[in-house]
Amino acid sequence: MSAPNRFGLRGARLLREKWWEPASASTPDGLGSRSIYAIGRNYEKHAKELGNAVPKEPFWFLKPIASVVGPGEKHIVFPGRSESHHEVEIGIVIGKMGKNIAVDKAAQHIGGLFLGLDMTDRDGQAVVKKEGKPWTQCKGWDTSLPVSNLARVDDLVFEGSDSAADLQIMKLLSNLEFWLKVNGVEKQRGNTNDMVSNIAEQLAAISRIHRLDPGDIVLTGTPEGVGACKPGDVITAGIEGCDGVFDIEVEVASDGELQQLTKRPKMTTVGSV
Repeated sequence: MSAPNRFGLRGARLLREKWWEPASASTPDGLGSRSIYAIGRNYEKHAKELGNAVPKEPFWFLKPIASVVGPGEKHIVFPGRSESHHEVEIGIVIGKMGKNIAVDKAAQHIGGLFLGLDMTDRDGQAVVKKEGKPWTQCKGWDTSLPVSNLARVDDLVFEGSDSAADLQIMKLLSNLEFWLKVNGVEKQRGNTNDMVSNIAEQLAAISRIHRLDPGDIVLTGTPEGVGACKPGDVITAGIEGCDGVFDIEVEVASDGELQQLTKRPKMTTVGSV
């Protein structure tokens, strides 16, 4: 396999902070994200490490917007649990509404790139899987989705390129290497080249069922190496080849440390990516 893609941000443009929130005076870049689609078992070795069959086509579950926390915010373990399991994922944000998106047109609907942690209550997931129940509570509690800042696709450039028009987004997304560490020890490392279903195929599958709107979030799957982290642990994660612009650091805290979470504003507007 070729070396992972190297890329950066055009000029001095900054990553967008609090990008999932509705646009306001305090979050001028807010997109008002409404839906989070999380692709399951999209790396063969990860599926097998948990004893699951490798899916023949994309499948997904939903996480609430209230699960998102940004850089510098804590991840709180599931209420009553002593640990969470980490799952690092490449995330994309939809930039253009789409329904029944063709695979070869998927790039036109991608508006931004970020790194996310799909934190999981693994004990709870084992129970609901056995009982045939949905995964919502074990995947979607408050603070279960720490994310990096967001870079707009138009601001991403390959080395030597000076405009967004020169960027072939699907080529970039097909060879991204990313990693996760707990307390400085590497636990996960993956490359999007190893996906069972690539990102274009994911968008095509999701959009056959759901209309994808600007600001919608897609988590594209996690590689092998998922495992437990406990209160007091520090998770770091990043994407290679971009000088650390997507690096995140997340402190894990117990539910006993949880104070009143900031009240989320109503999701009334959707900005453009």
